[in-house]
Amino acid sequence: MSQKRTPLPIIVGSGGVSPAGRVSFNRAYRRMVLDALPADKRQSTLTSLGRLMGLGDNVADDSVEQAIRNGTLVRKIEHFDVERIQWNNAMTLGATHDEGYTFKVAKRQMPQHIPPNWTVSDLDDKQVLVHCQGDLAVLTQDLRPSKVTSAGQLPTGFDPAALYASRSHPRGLQMTVYGASDALRSTGFSIDELKNMVRPDQLAVYSGSAMGQLDQDGYGGLMQNAFTGKRPTAKNLALGLPEMPGDFVNAYVLGSVGETAGIIGACATFLYNVKRGMDEIRSGSKRIVIVGNAEAPITPAAIEGYRTMGALTEDEALMALDNSDTPDNRRACRPFSSNAGFTLAESSVWIVLMDDALAMESGARILGSVGDVFVNADGYKKSIPGPGIGNYVTVAKAMASARNMLGEDGLRTSTYMHAHGTGTPQNRVTESAIMSEVAKAFDIPSFTIAAIKSYVGHSLAPAGGDQLSAILGAWQDGIIPGIKTIDHIADDVARDRLHFPLQDEERDIDTMRGAFVNSKGFGGNNATGFFMSPKQTEHMLERRWGSSALTQALGRQEKTQETADAYDQVADSGEVAPIYRFGEGVLEGDDLDITDSAIKVPGFAHSIDLDLDNPFEDMS
Repeated sequence: MSQKRTPLPIIVGSGGVSPAGRVSFNRAYRRMVLDALPADKRQSTLTSLGRLMGLGDNVADDSVEQAIRNGTLVRKIEHFDVERIQWNNAMTLGATHDEGYTFKVAKRQMPQHIPPNWTVSDLDDKQVLVHCQGDLAVLTQDLRPSKVTSAGQLPTGFDPAALYASRSHPRGLQMTVYGASDALRSTGFSIDELKNMVRPDQLAVYSGSAMGQLDQDGYGGLMQNAFTGKRPTAKNLALGLPEMPGDFVNAYVLGSVGETAGIIGACATFLYNVKRGMDEIRSGSKRIVIVGNAEAPITPAAIEGYRTMGALTEDEALMALDNSDTPDNRRACRPFSSNAGFTLAESSVWIVLMDDALAMESGARILGSVGDVFVNADGYKKSIPGPGIGNYVTVAKAMASARNMLGEDGLRTSTYMHAHGTGTPQNRVTESAIMSEVAKAFDIPSFTIAAIKSYVGHSLAPAGGDQLSAILGAWQDGIIPGIKTIDHIADDVARDRLHFPLQDEERDIDTMRGAFVNSKGFGGNNATGFFMSPKQTEHMLERRWGSSALTQALGRQEKTQETADAYDQVADSGEVAPIYRFGEGVLEGDDLDITDSAIKVPGFAHSIDLDLDNPFEDMS
């Protein structure tokens, strides 16, 4: 009896944009380890960033290089004036004498419901005179400084809205269009080539944002405009929905009629969607899956919301840590050290998955593979934001899965962890305790812990994608990013069996076989993913398909790699237009060719098969 072959999800594309720059071809990762790179890679990284930021390519000029360094990663907020945040202040106006008081106002500004203590008379065609007897509750516009001035923002000067006809798209959806386009083009295949590889219903997009689109073109306008004297638009609600990034990819980038879902798990959202994609490929239901998230939460309202929870690093606390009169915005996020809160960020990260048979057949680039992803809740909780036991389960199961695939020695010597590492006092205690206990259980002598939120901040839904992009980069360049915003590990951090590098560490890529991504979200949303390196993936493909088949597949990669490299060069200009097919190829029911056995969809080489299995054959 032959053994059933479970399809292996291969990562064939990766892209997006983060505070470190363009994600594809490890550009963002290399910004994190810039000073540890060889001279040629350091130069190309700076040149790419300089063009992306509109600074030109004269990076030999010290002022240009400094502008690149200053305008990337976590830094002082640039999206709005942190010293002058609009605030409506509630006041009650009272009369100074028994007769009340009088004021004039434009007729168009009059409320539809006249308060009972008002007497109104016309002054002329445009104005009325109002006599108020008693108190009057009013909102007056105020300007306040923000108590939080640090955030992880896209590189200064880079505006995704300027690259396509973005109209009134919220920033998160602008980043979606750019990020998904970047990932898809990084595969070395065109959109049409990808769509023609499989049946339309074997292609899927799994995506979502944790909070939806919060700026004025999304939920921000919906919730605030009526209270600030403006009108909500017809697009505010629809474009604010959390699943809208995936919808944009389907409607305007891919033109997909395949499965779609927006799976939301707070700050574990990226891994939730990876798990869904992994499960669908393993089952054989899907052969190509696009997974990704975009989040643009750097708004005064979101920052104030997290601040009032006590979650964000406030300037006052940051200055107290350093005994300084000015906040060190660049070092706002300090995982596993003396710290005071996390640092909010924006990001858009996407990956493209294929089953191993299709990847081999098509000559797809092999960036790595998805070993397994585990999701578990916390059980009964004292507090929704507080951590629980679920993350012990996900980390332990991910390690057990890695042991199955790599062996005992492989797990102990050739893996490492990208921690959630938010930079809060609670996270440093609880997450380090989890990793220490599980490392002891699996007898790992020294488990390396990376924490890249120290570079890019906490982007919420795409945070796990930020971590994975750093892993894909390390597998190419052999450098694990150190936690360079800190100079010590806090006393209450568990350190038994754990290694926290404070500087970038070079590794032999041949010894880097796997890595973990850990994510934790409010509400008990815990996820841990295990991913395997390109070399480990190729080793497994050789075991399954044979050395001859692998050699042929790698030969087919040459054309794919050439196309992908050509895109990389164009993208380095910083002005490449994302894929955006608004209104193109719109289909109606009359365009379909429907029989009782298949549906033919224009634009796809293969038909949707209606010869479906009956899962309840024994009951029918």
